[in-house]
Amino acid sequence: MVYTYLGFFGFTLFVIIYTTYKLRKDKFTTSKGYFLAGKSLTGPIIAGSMILTNISTEHLIGMNGNSYKNGIIVIAWEVTSAIALVIAAIYFIPKFIKMGLTTIPEFLEKRFDGTIRSVVALLLMCSFVITLLPIVLYSGAINIESIFDFSIMFGITKAQSLIYTVLTIGIIGSLYAIFGGLKAVAYSDSLNGIGLMLGGLLVPLIALYQIGDGHILNGLNTVYQFNPEKFNIIGKSDSTLPFSVLFTGLMINQLYFWGMNQAIIQRAFGAKNLVEAQKGLIYTGALKLFVPVIIVLPGLIGFYYFHDQYYDNPDLIYPLLVKKVLPTYLYGFFAAVILGAVLSTFNSVLNSASTIFCLDIYKKLINKDASDYKLVRYGKLSSVILAIIAISVAPLVAYAPEGLYQLLQQLNGIFFIPISSIIIAGIFFKKINTTGAKAGLFFGFAFYILTTFILQLNIHFVHLWGIEFVLNFIIMFAVSRFYPSEEYHPELYKGQEEKFWKHVKFFGSLLIFLTVLIYILLS
Repeated sequence: MVYTYLGFFGFTLFVIIYTTYKLRKDKFTTSKGYFLAGKSLTGPIIAGSMILTNISTEHLIGMNGNSYKNGIIVIAWEVTSAIALVIAAIYFIPKFIKMGLTTIPEFLEKRFDGTIRSVVALLLMCSFVITLLPIVLYSGAINIESIFDFSIMFGITKAQSLIYTVLTIGIIGSLYAIFGGLKAVAYSDSLNGIGLMLGGLLVPLIALYQIGDGHILNGLNTVYQFNPEKFNIIGKSDSTLPFSVLFTGLMINQLYFWGMNQAIIQRAFGAKNLVEAQKGLIYTGALKLFVPVIIVLPGLIGFYYFHDQYYDNPDLIYPLLVKKVLPTYLYGFFAAVILGAVLSTFNSVLNSASTIFCLDIYKKLINKDASDYKLVRYGKLSSVILAIIAISVAPLVAYAPEGLYQLLQQLNGIFFIPISSIIIAGIFFKKINTTGAKAGLFFGFAFYILTTFILQLNIHFVHLWGIEFVLNFIIMFAVSRFYPSEEYHPELYKGQEEKFWKHVKFFGSLLIFLTVLIYILLS
């Protein structure tokens, strides 16, 4: 147990000391410095922060639980991200940076009006604090508890242990976001990202080494031969993620998440220039093709070990696999990696939520003349309040019937599809006006809640995303035609033209080719 604690505290303290050293000369007294890292981030730092903001224990636990139960088909959540990142790098981020944006809702005010900006800002904050952060905290607590067995150590119930662990993780994560702003988040993420890749790889590699009697490829072949159907990327039409969703709602969700989601794209807004922003997005796309080895393959290995024993609670599979294959002296390092993954997502999203509150709600609706000092002060205060809400909600997500990751995606649809509809409309369709955008936003929000959670239609929720997206545009075009107004401003994208990264299209094309190749090889 001594090695466990040494590994845990050693890596955790190293991240804290490194981040503190990198920030020793920074003074976070301006909104640009606090919310956008002083426009100083480079491509590798952006990619590391993006991947760690995205990958956390809801992936390690949720995605592996999903692949254990449903097979490799769930890889679609990951590899299609590469295509979305290429589109974001070439088409979205150049426009956003040219406009000098700090937040995504800011674009909606410039294109439509202040009401849409405020409504979307409120929706985004709800999606962060009520949906994403509680699931991240709870899944992290499951993993930490499984390694340290705090319930046994302190003589309390497992439920009590999970609540205390959620509280501890939430407090530590909040400190990063509150006192260091985006730059502290980004630098700690880059180190935790290296730890996640190393620690995450250890689990499947050691497992396959053991299964294959010293030969990893033999181990992989044994796992494959045990149930080849689990490795069919096309799957069945009634599977948890049918192949057909790639052509309906999945890519819309991916485009929103990687090109318009404040928690992700804020890192690109903090880039030194457009070249570094585009590099960051392309590097992230490359990592997303590699990540399934960490968050999908272990679930398939788990089926080999445990068969269908845990089908009713697939989120237990990853912690069980970790305990089965990792030597005890690596527990501490792995626990630190898990904590780093949780903290990176938690503090990143918390920073983005406070950014939206301060710039899109407080400065726009409450105090239009707020100074930079006051904005930073309220950014820290709002982070505290939002963290308390997320920590309070976290225990309520226990025992999600289809697993934590599936629950997260279902809830995300409430916010992602309506917001992505009006952003895409604002970028590419001049004829859609403010009234049309408001109608589309309201319709999409109501349609998804009604069809998914009230009527519970027998249609896959990702297909509903696609249907909703099309209906949103029909509504927006119809309302804009019947209630016309000249609101599109040609000067919207006027600004300093920044130089493109000369290799962005080549590497973007390569990523798309590799994504298609993965589907061909695994079909």
